[in-house]
Amino acid sequence: MSTLQRELIRLARQAGGSYKTVNDRTGMARRFVQHLRALNIQSRSVNQIKAKHIESYIEARKAEGISARSLQNEMAAIRTVLHQAGRDRLADDRRLSNTALGLSGASRMGTKDPLPDAVYAQIYQDARERDAGLAATLQLQRLLGLRAQEAVQAVKSLETWRHELDSGQPRLTVTYGTKGGRLRETSAINTEQVSAAIDTARQIAAERHGRLIDRPELKTAMNYYHYHLRRLGLTGRQASQSLRYAWAQDSLNWHRQQGAGHKEALARVAMDLGHGDGRGEFVKRVYVQQMAGGKK
Repeated sequence: MSTLQRELIRLARQAGGSYKTVNDRTGMARRFVQHLRALNIQSRSVNQIKAKHIESYIEARKAEGISARSLQNEMAAIRTVLHQAGRDRLADDRRLSNTALGLSGASRMGTKDPLPDAVYAQIYQDARERDAGLAATLQLQRLLGLRAQEAVQAVKSLETWRHELDSGQPRLTVTYGTKGGRLRETSAINTEQVSAAIDTARQIAAERHGRLIDRPELKTAMNYYHYHLRRLGLTGRQASQSLRYAWAQDSLNWHRQQGAGHKEALARVAMDLGHGDGRGEFVKRVYVQQMAGGKK
């Protein structure tokens, strides 16, 4: 590993964020260094990085067919690393704006489809035959609208969720694996199913020394989870995130049934998903576009 790569990875990790955010950021750092090396650019420190190097990297990524939305995320990672290194002037250089790089106007429409109930039922059954802990994690993700990392780390919250349900609380606290490490809450839409799923997961975890995914660390547990979900057929537009899309539709229906107007229901779904009540329109475009289109 080169001196520059070590420095960029260190800065990427120091900037903090969720496991996925940091992982994506360090991946960008490795690709960027590989790009410079391929061009025989001998930068040994982040202080030697120039705007033209970043412009060249983005053009190369475009040539690989990487979408504008993905490249917006990569540029956000690059700016974060530069700010972490104290190179604010370069990070904010107009040459490196999304518009100047030809990345503006990328669609934020959802890139996944909600997983149909029949497909989920079959995948869940196949998962049970393969690994009970895998199936329990999958079920918690579907029933609570969790991100994949939240689902993998849900085992740490099972006792808390059991207590919250027993206390009659309609919302469960999501603590581990959240985006940016921010505590959030999610609605227990079907309390009977959620309660049964939590009890099943508690039993499995008790038999596995406190684990659902029987791996020693988060990284290997996440790799195991994603690998087996892909083997079970969750790929492309129907990936693991599709479980969260399907739950968002359930959540929107449920909040409407509770008497909320459409806009208020969208705001509540946004809160359930961990986006904040001001992201209702975002939820409409991304998660529930098939349902929400045209409604006021």
